[in-house]
Order: sequence, then C-alpha cells, then structure tokens
Amino acid sequence: MTDADQHDADQHDASQHDASQHDGAGAGLQAGTTAQGVTAAAGFRAAGVTAGLKTSGKPDVALVVNDGPEAAVAAVFTSNRAQAHPVIWSRQVVGDGIARAVVLNSGGANCFTGPFGFQTTHLTAEAVADALGVGAGDVVVCSTGLIGVGDQTFRDNVLKGVGLASAALSPTGGPDAATAIMTTDTKPKQSVVTEDGWTVGGMAKGAGMLAPGLATMLVVITTDALLTSDELDQALRAATRVTFDRVDSDGCMSTNDTVVLMSSGASGTTPEVGDFQEALTAVCADLAKQLQQDAEGASHDIAIEVVGAVSEDDAVAVGRSVARNNLFKAAVFGNDPNWGRVLAAIGTTDAEFDPYAVDVSMNGVRVCHAGAPDEPSDAVDLTGRETHVLIDLGVGPHAATILTNDLTHDYVHENSAYSS
Repeated sequence: MTDADQHDADQHDASQHDASQHDGAGAGLQAGTTAQGVTAAAGFRAAGVTAGLKTSGKPDVALVVNDGPEAAVAAVFTSNRAQAHPVIWSRQVVGDGIARAVVLNSGGANCFTGPFGFQTTHLTAEAVADALGVGAGDVVVCSTGLIGVGDQTFRDNVLKGVGLASAALSPTGGPDAATAIMTTDTKPKQSVVTEDGWTVGGMAKGAGMLAPGLATMLVVITTDALLTSDELDQALRAATRVTFDRVDSDGCMSTNDTVVLMSSGASGTTPEVGDFQEALTAVCADLAKQLQQDAEGASHDIAIEVVGAVSEDDAVAVGRSVARNNLFKAAVFGNDPNWGRVLAAIGTTDAEFDPYAVDVSMNGVRVCHAGAPDEPSDAVDLTGRETHVLIDLGVGPHAATILTNDLTHDYVHENSAYSS
C-alpha cells in the first residue's frame, strides 16, 4: 500500500539489513546498511518524532535538513495523474534545483483533501522554514498513509511534529527518521556507500503498492559530494530507471511516490560522474531490494530475469507482464513451478519473440525449452523465499530484471480487512 496505505500496521522492532547486489547495483560496488542512513553524509541532520498521527503512538514525522554549504536537489515523482498535494507542492520546490529540507509524515497521505489539504502542505513547509530560517519554497514535503485524510486534527499534528522534529535534529538522527516514515513496513530501510572522501546515504519506506512511475514509495537520499542539480537529476533518473522502477510488487501505482536526492557539497569533493552514478545506483538498488523483501504478506521474493531480448524495453515489458500475472504469483505461493503461466503472461506483450522458441528456467532448472517441456517440474525447489525465474527470448542481446513477490492469503487479508 505505502503512499495510499489504508491503515497503520503494527511495526516490528527495527533490524539491520544485510545488503546484497542485484540487477542495477553497479559492477563491483556494494551498498551496506549503517546506523546513519541519510545522516551518513556530512552536512545533514535528521530527526524522527511522534506527533499523534498514528493510532499506534509510534513515530510519524521525519525531518531531513541539508546544512550545506550547498543545497542542490533533484527529485522524481509518481506519474499517476492522481497526485497528492505534497507531490504537487514538491514538484514546484525542486524546479529551481535548490532545497534545504525534506519533511515527511506517515499516518495520512493528504491526497484528495481539497484546497484545505494543499494549504496544509504549504503551512507545513512554512513551519519548517520558520524553524530553520530558510524559505518555504526550499522545503520538500512528503506524506504517506490513508488517502482522504487531511482534516484539522491531521494538520495540527503534522505542525506539532514539525516543531518536535526541528528541536530534535541531530547529525545521527537518520535511523529515527527512517523509523518515522514507516507504515505497513516491518523494519526501517537504510543504505550507505562510502567512497574516497564522499558518501551517499539513503532511507526508504514501502511495503506494498510498489509499481513504477518514475519513482516508487518515499525515498530520501543524501550525499556530501559536490555536484550541481543538473548532475544530480541525470544521475537520479538513470539510477531509478534500473532500480525503483523495476520493483513491481502488486502492479498498483501510488499517488504520493517521491524520491529526493540532496547534495550538501560538504566533502568539497567532486567525483567522476561515472563513480557517483555507480554509488548512487548501488544505494538505490539496495533500498529497492529491501522494499521487495518487506512486501506485504509475501512469502517469496521473485526476481524475473529476461535475457535474449531485442531491446531493454522488450525485456522490461516481458518481465513486468509476468510480475503482474496473478495466476503465476499464486502458483509460486503454492510452490508450484507452473511455467505455462509464464508463457501465457509474456504472450500478452508486444515484445518481439517466437513463443515456440522461448526457454524458461526456475531456480536453476530449465523447465521449458523452445516452447516445450524440458526438465520435470518436480525437480524445481520453490520452498525457499528466494525465487529466480530466467526467461530467454532468444532474439537479441538485451536483458532486464523485475523484482516482485508472490500473491498470498496474508496480502489479500491485509488489503481487505479495513477501509480502502
């Protein structure tokens, strides 16, 4: 659900994530979780506080501040035509490439809340600006939670949270901020890459409604590398294209998706473009994997790798068609390597291939060769959580990997047991 989450789920104790590389992570570079996240890079402070937005009484307002000396920013947002007020506001903020802070709340999406909701977003930015001595037009605002929530009580609690968070800002506040943005997440999500003299760190939230639209879920990434807003924008779009945009848990696109990248320039170091791109992509890839692993109700993490395509777009289209096929996802939940459902799914795409020349392997066992049965299905072991599906179209040199999950009873229950 994430940015249109329909309730505040109980959140479990935070746990550390063992980072691992996967498609898009960058050759030879591995991101890792540290205790700092968005405050790992120099020049940033953060906080996460409890303001009363969540009925659980858990933290629900986060603030990340760029103390400079630079204030370059880039961001990508949901491509859903139905966009929350914070997205509409924040698009304007990043237009000049400058931002001093990002304020985020869980417990309410502030979407479809009328003019009152947009005024709430504006007032939130003004409250942050007053506390920090900056302009409201330099404050990015992000919200996540129930669509349609944005009444006076919501506004009062958000503004109270801004005051509390401003007072609690700390150079080690990254973990608190990562916890405060959680909704149905079971653990906070952080990642850091440190290079020679500069750092990239980030946090993310999301456990459902993970579908691409330039960005996915709420993500804040910070760096102390000295880069312009244009350089940040190019790097961010390249990174999200092969990471967040390829997490497709349930095919549902949110109204609030935002990924923000801020540079303080505090290291005084300007890295090579390729080096920064690699580090940023590694952080995004690690966070994307953590989002997949925390998907609502999932019992299998499925990587759908498509090779032999005539173009990368074809590879993505084929992988996504399988990721969104409920029959396939239900089969994986039942530990059934039903490769026929894979072929049926890719046959709905416009990708170039011959259905009777496709190979399909599941967890290392080729169950389909040239559109016909190969190894017996009972040779495939799907009892573990990690599931790898390899589809070879056999018509070209391009490849792509889509990350998804199985369709479980728990997912259906969680998304049907309350107001939507």
